[in-house]
Formats: sequence, C-alpha cells, structure tokens
Amino acid sequence: MTADMNALGARAKAASRQLARVRTAQKNAALFALADGLAQHEADILAANAVDVANARARGVEPYFIDRLTLTPQRLAAIAADVCSVAALSDPIGEQFEHARMPNGLRLHKRRIPLGVIGVIYESRPNVTIDITALCLKSGNAAILRGGSDNINSNQALMRVVRAALAAHEIPADAVLLIEDPDRARILELLRLNDFVDLIIPRGGASLHKLCRENSTIPVITGGMGINHVYVDETADVQIAVDVIYNAKVSKPTVCNALGTVLVQREIAPTLLPRMVAKLAEKQVELRCDPRVVALLGPQPSVRCVAAEPADWDTEWLSLVLGVFVVDSLDEALAFIEAHSLEHSDGIISNRADNIARFLNEVNSSAVFVNCSTRFNDGAQFGLGAEVAVSTQRIHARGPMGLRELTSYKWVCEGEGQVRGQ
Repeated sequence: MTADMNALGARAKAASRQLARVRTAQKNAALFALADGLAQHEADILAANAVDVANARARGVEPYFIDRLTLTPQRLAAIAADVCSVAALSDPIGEQFEHARMPNGLRLHKRRIPLGVIGVIYESRPNVTIDITALCLKSGNAAILRGGSDNINSNQALMRVVRAALAAHEIPADAVLLIEDPDRARILELLRLNDFVDLIIPRGGASLHKLCRENSTIPVITGGMGINHVYVDETADVQIAVDVIYNAKVSKPTVCNALGTVLVQREIAPTLLPRMVAKLAEKQVELRCDPRVVALLGPQPSVRCVAAEPADWDTEWLSLVLGVFVVDSLDEALAFIEAHSLEHSDGIISNRADNIARFLNEVNSSAVFVNCSTRFNDGAQFGLGAEVAVSTQRIHARGPMGLRELTSYKWVCEGEGQVRGQ
C-alpha cells in the first residue's frame, strides 16, 4: 500500500466525520451550485470530454464504450437536472424510524446515519462522477472516485466544478476525492483501504466486478450488467408489446437496463413477430433467433435474422442486437429467465392476472416490469434523483441505489436512569 493512498483514505475518513456537522441547507446549496457550475463551464467540460473521446476512437474501442464516454450539451443538462432532483429530495440523515417503548420504560428508535466513505471504481462514464458526488454529499458520505484513464480529462474538468461548489458553501474539500493516477495498481490499493473505506461500488464490465469481488477487503456491491428479458404471453396487447420491446431495445442499447431477449408465447407469435420485426427494422436491429422464430418469419429482406448460438442467450449485447425465442408456456419462460438472467431487469407483457402474479412471485430480479419497458430501472426514473449503481445482489440495497441505500442506522436508547438487573 502506498503512503499516498493511505493518506487519501485518511483524508476521506476525516471529511466524512466533518460532514456530520454540515446542515441540510448547506448540502442543498452546494448541489444547486454544482448544477449551475455544470452549465456555466459547459464549454470547458465538453472540450475535455472531446479529448477523451478522440483518444478512445484512436484506440479503436467498441461503439458502446464511445457512447458511454461521450458528453453532449443535452447529456450535461440532464446530469445537472439530476443534481437538482437530488437536492429537492428529503435528507435521510437523522431520520427516525421503528420507535418502540419497552416494559421498563426505555424508549428505542433507529436513526439513519451515513455509511461513511464510499469508494467507486468506474469506466468510461463521466456522468458517474457527478451522480456519485450528488448522492454521497446529500447522504453525508465522503467519496473516493477512481475513473478510468479513458475519462481522466472529463473527470478533471468535472472535479474543478465540484470543488468550487463545495468551497462556496464551506463543505470539506476532501468530501469528494478523485484518484488521478491511471496506474491500475491504485485500484487494488483502494480495494484494501479497509481502515478508511466502508463500501466499494464498481461500475463497469464483468472483469471489473470480478476483480473487486476477489481482491477487496471491503464489502462490495455489484450490479450494472443486465441480460434482460421480456416475456409476451398469449393475452398480451400486441401494440403494447411492440412499443415496449422497441423502447426497451433501441432507446439506449448501450445501457444495463436495455432489453436482451424477447420470449414469445407460441400462440401469439404469428401475430406479434411480423409487427415486432417490422418496427425493429426501422433501427436496423439484428435478431438472434431460435429455429421456431426463423421458421415463423421466413425470409426477411428488411431485417437481419441470424440463427442463434447457445452463447447468445448469455450475452449482454450493448448494441442493436436482440435475441428472440418462442416458448410454449409461462413455465418455459420462467425456466429460461432463471437460466440466463443476471437478475437486473425482467418483464412480462400480459393481460392475465394469474400469469402476472406468478411472474412477480417467481422472477427475483432487482426490478420486475409489467406491461412497461425495462428501461425504467433507473434512479432518476424511480424518483431517487440519481443512482450510484443498480445493485443485483440480495442485500440491503437492490435495484437503483439512491440516498437511503447509502445509509445505515444506529439504535438510540433513551431512559430515566434504568439499569439492567441481569
């Protein structure tokens, strides 16, 4: 462990203690200043981001990576709007809940407290820098950010705005720290800063998540990868199904809540598939089809329909590719989802109450959708303002992690001199 990383951890820990004295009004004022700063420094931020994007293109990275890396005026404005949304939310810190009075007169309740210091490791997503800053500041947590070398210029420009907003409202500068050293050794060192860091959140691909799980001495929350399904049963409204599938696949195919596979009940398949394929052809979506889909569709000059390989059902496409599979029953659909889902976002299109009830009971993804798009699995869409991650683990936080998911609690026990006899 380098002395620099230990010092960084100590600075963040000290800042996390100082944040306990920061008033809600201060937090909110700093967040609004941050949103204003993003607008005021738009040209500088976009110029820095353009350097990162140009460097990434020169390395020949995948299109989905470029999409995640790229900032535009519209995207920057949306990020600023999310910051304002976080500011408008209730401050969870100090919230009291689960009150009780014991027979001996003791009064008990739980009180929300910050987790402490959050370490976030992420790739190619400069928006994460601001999302984490906003949520950690409002929830009273300090943050140590380690973005990739691919977005270092963007992050440095964003952090200048962050530091200015903190300083303007007398919030400790070390409340948000950025590791600027691109050496991957810093990741391993961050994962072992257990004297200072309370939680690690990786935002990236499977290899990053594996690295964190296998090397961290700090609890790790993983998620952010989705092989997502929509099952269309025989009672579904075909137009709703087409609209939902189209939105879930094409609105932003490079994100973790995008649709990966459509499961179509065989009775509705002859009606649904031609209309679905015609709509998807508008965006040149490539289909990976099981044999029954190929047989039902026949030659399709307007769309590429490729016979699926077994590995296709376990692939997160992050592009305009969609798996299509015909099933005989809800049981078969549920078994398929259990075999291939990463428990991120799965949905059903149906007008049959018992099918919907079974789907909700038996599919244990972080979010389950009925007659609507999987693309809604998002902190802003769920009214959380933003998110630090979408957790697919079965722990205290599942799905989009907002303010309350970044808190723990302490018991408070109040009395009038009671002592314990045994």
